[in-house]
Amino acid sequence: MIKSNTFFRVIKDRLFLCGVYFFAFLVIVPLFLVLYYIIKNGLPVINWEFLLSLPKPMGDVGGGIVNALAGTIMAVVTASVFAIPVGVLTGIYLSEAGEGRLADAVRLCAEILQGIPSIVIGLIAYAWIVVTFGSFSVFSGSFALALMMLPVVVRSTEETLKLIPNTIREASLALGVSYTRTILKVILPSGLSGITTGVLLGVARISGETAPLLFTAFGSPYMNLNIFKPADTLPLLIFNYATSPYPDWQAMAWGASLVLVFLVLTMNLLAKLIGKKWEVTF
Repeated sequence: MIKSNTFFRVIKDRLFLCGVYFFAFLVIVPLFLVLYYIIKNGLPVINWEFLLSLPKPMGDVGGGIVNALAGTIMAVVTASVFAIPVGVLTGIYLSEAGEGRLADAVRLCAEILQGIPSIVIGLIAYAWIVVTFGSFSVFSGSFALALMMLPVVVRSTEETLKLIPNTIREASLALGVSYTRTILKVILPSGLSGITTGVLLGVARISGETAPLLFTAFGSPYMNLNIFKPADTLPLLIFNYATSPYPDWQAMAWGASLVLVFLVLTMNLLAKLIGKKWEVTF
């Protein structure tokens, strides 16, 4: 009887493990299928001319995406300049304040902001900046992206700093270090890796956003390094080229998609590696 019960328990255990592996496989397969399809269609298009040339006029064959690469970098960097300082300082406040009416209200606002659809944020940026100044610009697009990035930085900073032992703070204060210097010179550097992970995840999230830029950056076939003027970005270029009737533009959309996916995957992998190192060494 005991052997029979043991046998059935082993069978159930193995069936359960098989089910876990099967569903894990189902999760992985779509990702690899998407990557395979993007690589298959995008890799033949990518070359130095594609990466370093401006787009050709409508209907002409050839051209590149260098203006979209420059616009993406400008938009992401400007959004990071807006979001990172505010997000980190807000995360420090939430980790130090703990529970309280103001702290709870700030957390709630961050959670609500994170759940707002990107197209709504783009519409808000259009109403606040584009309509006010009377022109599309990278600046207005960066503002919309910063609103999307801000909650990620806030939550990651707060959760990271909460994991730092209070003994570190107490030791610094016991040595006569002021509270402000303790936060800036002891607590913040201790959680730098975790904060960096959150920042990279936020950058990876906004790098592929298209909807806010449709209302703000608008797009341009020319090279533009002025954040107060319209400029193209990789998501905008992919959207415009993929919906065009020209086969050459559609092929370029696949190439731009591969470049964008590579950038986003690289930032996600960096975030994972930094997070793993932080968990081991902290």
